[in-house]
Order: sequence, then C-alpha cells, then structure tokens
Amino acid sequence: MTRVWKWNRPVTVREVLEDLQQERSIAYTTVMTVLDNLHQKGWVRREAEGRAYRYEAVSTRAAYAAALMNDAWAQSDNPAAALVAFFGMMSDEQRHALRDAVRMVQGPETREQEDANPGAAPGDGGR
Repeated sequence: MTRVWKWNRPVTVREVLEDLQQERSIAYTTVMTVLDNLHQKGWVRREAEGRAYRYEAVSTRAAYAAALMNDAWAQSDNPAAALVAFFGMMSDEQRHALRDAVRMVQGPETREQEDANPGAAPGDGGR
C-alpha cells in the first residue's frame, strides 16, 4: 500500500516491482499476489489495461490510519480511558496536531472562543 499511496495514481504490478527491486530482490508473482489480495480486501480497485491491471488506492493513507484508530477505540470497554491512555502516549508534536485537528473540525466559531479564552482546552467552549 505504501507504494500505491506514494504515487497517488493507478500503478501496475511492474511499476511496483521495479520500485521494490531498488531495495531488495522480490518476484513479480509476489507483488502480483499482494496487489490481488489488497484488491480482494477492498483496499485497492483495479482496472484492466491490456493484459495487465492498474491498481489504485480506495482511500487515502490518512483515512486508513483513522479507520484503524476508530476500530481500536471501538473495541475498548472503556473508550474514555482508552483515549486518556492514548493521549498520554503522544509526543508534544502529536498533541499539537490533535489540537489543530480539533479546531479544524469544530470550525471558526470555536477558534474565536478559544482566542478570547486562551487557557481553555480545545472544545470546552471556554468553560
């Protein structure tokens, strides 16, 4: 998937193979099998082009990561505790990214409230 996301366009088995072979020895059939498995799992779509297929990611890498996080969170018997533990593992950079993401989702009116009350946590509306 990394290669498919990297190019952000439909790719052939041959293109992925040639890129991977710059790093290690790998067989054409291995790459073909992996891309076919990804297609069967619904992670890529494919379109015939002559005797070959072109494969394209169904979702972005960010959407895939978000789905993984959502699945993990949904499996918790205590979602709030899981979030607290997750936030505790975050670096300062990740916490800043989280604050920025919350602001983006909440919209401009929330940003104005936070600007008026800079000590408030994102999303508490200045309470």
